Amino acid sequence: MASTIDESPAVAARRILDENSYATLATADADGRPWATPVWFAERDLREYVWVSRTTRRHSQNVAQRAQIALVVFDSTVPVGSASAVYVEADAAEVRDHELTAALAVFNAKCEASGIPTWDASKVSGDAVHRLYLARASQAWVLDEHENRVPLL
Repeated sequence: MASTIDESPAVAARRILDENSYATLATADADGRPWATPVWFAERDLREYVWVSRTTRRHSQNVAQRAQIALVVFDSTVPVGSASAVYVEADAAEVRDHELTAALAVFNAKCEASGIPTWDASKVSGDAVHRLYLARASQAWVLDEHENRVPLL
């Protein structure tokens, strides 16, 4: 179940996103072959999801070929029947130079909050092996107590 009786869908989503560090990213290549991978992510306003990855990784190459992705954020440590998750459909892409400062701010805010080193533009641009990726949600949901999707956007 995504939310308790006392939580609104948005509050439940915020709790889930704040309490978890990894999203499972679902991508597909140009031929539709699927791939799923965990990524450490940061998020803004339930609409934007940012992560860092190498351009040579399968999910990064898939995003370059097909922008449509899905992602889910959930806590796999809870007992069966009490899980909650945020489900997202989005378009993703490597962050463009003119969006880099804003996207890095979102990513680095979570880095700082988590006590890990921040990233600067030189680590995700130019000759660097990593890039920053941004997914903009077109739809997002949590599940209610009957496991029905409840829209967030």
